[in-house]
Amino acid sequence: MPILEVIALDAKDAVAAQAGGADRLELVADMASDGLTPSVATFKEVRSAVDIPIRVMLRDAKGFAPNNLKHLRRQAWELREAGATEFVLGFLDAEGEIDEGVTLNLLAELEGCAWTFHRALDNSNDVFRSWEVVQTLGCDTVLAAGSAKGVEDGIENLKKLADQAPPALLVGGGLQARHVPELLAAGVKGFHVGSAVRPSGWDSPVDFASVREWVNRLV
Repeated sequence: MPILEVIALDAKDAVAAQAGGADRLELVADMASDGLTPSVATFKEVRSAVDIPIRVMLRDAKGFAPNNLKHLRRQAWELREAGATEFVLGFLDAEGEIDEGVTLNLLAELEGCAWTFHRALDNSNDVFRSWEVVQTLGCDTVLAAGSAKGVEDGIENLKKLADQAPPALLVGGGLQARHVPELLAAGVKGFHVGSAVRPSGWDSPVDFASVREWVNRLV
């Protein structure tokens, strides 16, 4: 069955997402920077509020290079100590290729954890070459829109990626309801939404009824 992952910024979002039927959360802070690492306190509040899986963003700067890798590793360790077991991360080097060194450095703090390689793939020089690199890194999921411009521009790439060997493809980044039938027909099983379940935009909380509508689209 397809799964729906919802971006949450706090416990209120998390509760609404679970009430609407979301299968998993991506917990982030600061969507003005496209999602950064949340605080340990926020993670604890969310974990206490819901019982669906929570994937926690590990990202300390807008873009796809770490600002301070040592600090990011410390944040990962603190979140693990607080009980986090699933994460989201991914980096590019200055040439626009997957930064295996930085990614593996951070993964040293995440042994045994499930994780998603996020949309760095879309912003790399070649999404298909990058997919082959990401396959070697140990993630179980790749969050992608198929293009840096979003799902609308990347949908043909997404349909090709859906046929690739694991990890699983999770489609997000400008995903709209009208894209769903075409993606389901192509074999996509994972869908990721943020602003699509916030009728008034990022300044408003997740709306459980909107989440329910998305769940129903995937049946």
